[in-house]
Formats: sequence, C-alpha cells, structure tokens
Amino acid sequence: MGLFLCFFFFLVISSASACDRCVHQAKVAYFPKASALSSGSCGYGSLALGFTGGQLAAAVPSLYKDGAGCGACFQIRCKNAALCTKQGTKVVVTDLNKNNQTDFVLSSRAFMGMANKGMGQDVLKLGLVDVEYKRVPCDYKNQNLAVRVEEMSKKPNYLAVKFLYQGGQTEIVGVDVAKVGSPNWTFMSRNYGAVWDTSRVPDGPLQFRVVVTSGYDGKNIWAQNVLPADWKAGVMYDSGVQISDIAQEGCSPCDERIWK
Repeated sequence: MGLFLCFFFFLVISSASACDRCVHQAKVAYFPKASALSSGSCGYGSLALGFTGGQLAAAVPSLYKDGAGCGACFQIRCKNAALCTKQGTKVVVTDLNKNNQTDFVLSSRAFMGMANKGMGQDVLKLGLVDVEYKRVPCDYKNQNLAVRVEEMSKKPNYLAVKFLYQGGQTEIVGVDVAKVGSPNWTFMSRNYGAVWDTSRVPDGPLQFRVVVTSGYDGKNIWAQNVLPADWKAGVMYDSGVQISDIAQEGCSPCDERIWK
C-alpha cells in the first residue's frame, strides 16, 4: 500500500509543473472599510493594518484553508488596461470570503491600489472587476516572526498564541510547544484563524516548533527561546526566527515573471 501511495503521489506531481507562481483568473470586490477585514476571522485585529499598509483581503475557502491561509500574500491586478497598472497590488489574507462569486474581497485601499495614478476612484466605482492573481512571498523587511499571547490565555493551565509577520510563501500547518531545553513537545491545536492553543502548558520559558509547507513537503522551523517563564497575556514576543521558504503547487501555466 505504501509503495502504491508513493507512486500515486509521484504521478500527481508529474502531471503538472511544479510552480510557485500559479496565475489564476477571477473577480474581486471590496469592503468600504479596512477595519471590516482587520477584525476578520484570522483574528489579527487592528494589528493587521500594519502588515501591508491596509492592503487587506478576505479569501475564499479554497485559499483561506480553514485558517492555514491566514497571512498569505497575493499580487492581484485588474484586467482593465485603461484604468489599472500592470503591477497591481499586493495584499495579505486576514479574513474568510463567503461570497462564491469572487475569490477575494479587498479593502478599498487595496482595490484602488490596482489603479493607474489618479484613477483610484474610477476603479472603485466599478465595484467588481476581472483580475488575475498569484501567490507571492510575504516580506516584512527586518521583522521576525512574532508570537502574541492571546488575552484568553490563563496561566498555568491554558495558552493561546497568534503568529504574526509570517514571511515567505508558506502555510503554518502544525505547532508544538516545549519548555526550553526539553525534548518533550506538546501538540497545539488551531483554535481559529492564526490562533493556536493548548491546555497542557509546559512550565518555565517556552520554545516553539512550527511546521510549514515547503515545496511539496513539510519543514520544521525551530524557535528556541520565545516566551519567558513569566509570559503575560496580551504581550507580543519576538520568535528570533523568520520563515523564508517558498511552497509549490502543481499548475499550468506557471508565471515566474515579476509584474511591474
């Protein structure tokens, strides 16, 4: 059975090009206020407004992926050459879009960001536009992956954390936590969106092991000393690491060009 599964997996991969820039065709709409997206189901709250200057998006379930797609970055450009740039705009996913007529609902700033100079209001008046988009790496310059302890955490019996400023082009699909220096890892569950939790909280300072998609496989990212022994709810901590991996998918065509 194992040999058959491996062979089947090989066939699936071989049937399409391995690509990290699959181009998709869709429609997008917009929300009048970015706050509607920042307070969305990923759980970022007002912190999302600092991700990409308010360039936010709600994504359909196939891109939201039950929360694994939270924090993913996409480059989107509209197809109306008279109104829009070839570069388009870069957005980060902060919410779930339940409208099956559009792949994304953008903040108004992101929607206008697709426009040629001085034509933002003209694009906004359209309300709904045809676009093409592709997944792109998130880049937070010199910012490491951050871990925020959520207010609902209750020491010592319950810990909920949220991951912020996730770089690269991956998805966090697993999280473990352990006391610094200990090999005994505790599995954390996705509570919702970008929030992970556990009721089995190790004592002392804490380290995290994050599993991310990398290529077609998973990869462990080890943040060795993140939360102090006296960690507090509502506080953000620097993980000391950043994610730079690029996950791939099977598609055709594959666009490796930079849109500009």
